[in-house]
Amino acid sequence: MAKLVWDQVGEKTYETGTKQGVLYVQSSDGSYPAGVAWNGLTSVSESPDGGDANDIYADDIKYLVLRGVENFGGTIEAYTYPDEFAECDGSASLMDGVTIGQQPRKTFGFSYVSTIGNDTELDEHGYKIHLIYGASASPSERSYETINDSPEPIQFSWEFTTVPVPVAGHKATSLLIIDSTKFPKGENGAKNAKLQALEDALYGTAQTEPHLPLPSEVVTLLT
Repeated sequence: MAKLVWDQVGEKTYETGTKQGVLYVQSSDGSYPAGVAWNGLTSVSESPDGGDANDIYADDIKYLVLRGVENFGGTIEAYTYPDEFAECDGSASLMDGVTIGQQPRKTFGFSYVSTIGNDTELDEHGYKIHLIYGASASPSERSYETINDSPEPIQFSWEFTTVPVPVAGHKATSLLIIDSTKFPKGENGAKNAKLQALEDALYGTAQTEPHLPLPSEVVTLLT
């Protein structure tokens, strides 16, 4: 039995950053086709809630603890957003160049990448791909201020809630996270072929359109 050792070289890891945001507006059949790049992404907060403990007492003791269903939501912040997100934000086009608000909000999927660093490779160690399903954005405040000697661009912010999708053998979920460090690289440091197949699905290729694969397809691509 080996003795525990802390903070060995190469094991001091951290996570940072948010980039490569992609929006996938959900279609009527529940799929997430036609991904579009989300430029200007500044922050994504993942905020699960629920799952509260409910203590059950019997025989004059705490008998067991039941937990409620856990929900998943969060906040997206960005300096801009894709035109396709307008219908997810309660807007619709009345005609070219004219937009109206207070319209039904479409469900969307979303993906983004965070960076995994460590003490030897720094930010080049790896990354995580976050896949979010069944998201619905809440109305958000926008504050327009006069231009002055210290101008700042408007930073948009949207809170979202989700409806989970089925996962074979597990409870339904709204979030998948893929850790690149768990997929060994190929020869000469080439990206893992299975991971490349997933990214080709998410971001598209010269021959294929980007889409958000459902959990069953993600498992197939990575198996």
